[in-house]
Amino acid sequence: MTVEIVSIGTELLMGQTVDTHAATLGQLFPEFGIVHRHRQTVGDNKGRILDALRLALSRSDWVITIGGLGPTEDDLTRECVAEALDLPLHLHPDVEAALRQRFAQRKAPWTDSQARQALFPQDAALLENLNGTAPGFAVRKGEQGIISLPGPRNEFVPMVEGPLREFLGGLRTGEVFVSRTLRVAGMGESLAEERIRDLLHLANPSVAPYAQPGEVQLRITARAESTEEARALIAPVESEVRRRLGEAVFGADSDTLEQTVLELLRRRGLTLAVAESCTGGGLAYRLTSVPGSSEVFLGGVVSYANEVKVGVLGVEADVLTREGAVSELVARQMAQGVRRLTGADIGVGITGIAGPGGGSPEKPVGLVYVGFSGPLEESVEELRLSGSRETIRLRSISAALDLIRRNVGGAA
Repeated sequence: MTVEIVSIGTELLMGQTVDTHAATLGQLFPEFGIVHRHRQTVGDNKGRILDALRLALSRSDWVITIGGLGPTEDDLTRECVAEALDLPLHLHPDVEAALRQRFAQRKAPWTDSQARQALFPQDAALLENLNGTAPGFAVRKGEQGIISLPGPRNEFVPMVEGPLREFLGGLRTGEVFVSRTLRVAGMGESLAEERIRDLLHLANPSVAPYAQPGEVQLRITARAESTEEARALIAPVESEVRRRLGEAVFGADSDTLEQTVLELLRRRGLTLAVAESCTGGGLAYRLTSVPGSSEVFLGGVVSYANEVKVGVLGVEADVLTREGAVSELVARQMAQGVRRLTGADIGVGITGIAGPGGGSPEKPVGLVYVGFSGPLEESVEELRLSGSRETIRLRSISAALDLIRRNVGGAA
């Protein structure tokens, strides 16, 4: 079964809203054996919405629309779906009654425009909206059909996880697709590909690399008659990838570097503090975004100015004068200083040039030092990074997390 997504809303075309809903659906489809080949985005214009729906129906079995189900004049999805399928719109009395009751309970004024949310194409199946006033719906005509979902995220996500999953389960036919994503750090995409080059030519399961700032993801996808059979196809390939890449594989699927690091620290009974310059608190942010991080993460210092490096962290002034703020010795002393200041078992210091200015032939933009100070060892890693200011910062943070992971994971 093939499906096409049509995202509706002028705000999407203008870049005022980023369409994350289509990505959510794209990740869901393989579970139901659905092939997703096309995606369109269209503004709030009836003629263009109809054109998009008719094009989608000309090349896909099912179409899923997102947005345009509200009560306003520019919420055009329901009438466009009905017209594209040549079906009449009918007022659903139960939905209208529920809407009126909801407005009365909230003591909100009822307007005739609200009743638009109770209009549905003939024979449409309703998809319950737990967090909003506009139900979604699915309507079939012959071998094809259209599913319409609301745009607001707090309405869209529960509808996808509940009613949509149930509806798609009833449509499931043939093969299912299952994916497993291995997450790699401390190894570039080129080297990772070189080590698994022959595996990239496999057909079922397939292996595909995706580079992210500071990380490489390897997605293994299998198709089979059942989820269990697909997982059985993935297992030996995953084992082989892990064998070839070794400790560079830090997790799978939704695992993150920060989660992995914090869990390692927790298991080892170690605490951590960080001192940051060019990353501006980004490392501390990544760590504290994980629930429960306070068990092992004590805190951080953003030492952007040299005065803070000296006065708070205890970096030696003559070292700054002689070596410069971006140097191996300063990174080491930043790590030592924040460890001493907080009483943490491990201290990490990051100093570098994120750009776009500030570089020189001797110390170019992208030069970053990450210092590590622990109970058993101290080290400094030099990075030569490229990309935008934000990319350099993100890659520096990931490198720092990976340095902690490797040092803590390798400890006795």
